[in-house]
Amino acid sequence: MPQLSSFYGISISIYFADHNPPHFHATYWEFEALFDLRTIGILQWWLPPKAHTLVVEWAALHQKELEENWQTIQKDWTYNKIQPLE
Repeated sequence: MPQLSSFYGISISIYFADHNPPHFHATYWEFEALFDLRTIGILQWWLPPKAHTLVVEWAALHQKELEENWQTIQKDWTYNKIQPLE
């Protein structure tokens, strides 16, 4: 599972050969949530409110890069790191 970015204790990843709809995983301590790439809404599970807000802010800034990474990871298992939230 490629880690695309990491900031404030939050790790953002997309799994190889993962299921649709296109999404990314955000983990923070023992919490994990799946976010839809198109809507940046939670598909499954939960993050604490502050971590959730940071992930949504970051994903809105990098949505195109996330979508491009989804495509390349599913196709040929390559990816590009994405700038963390500062």
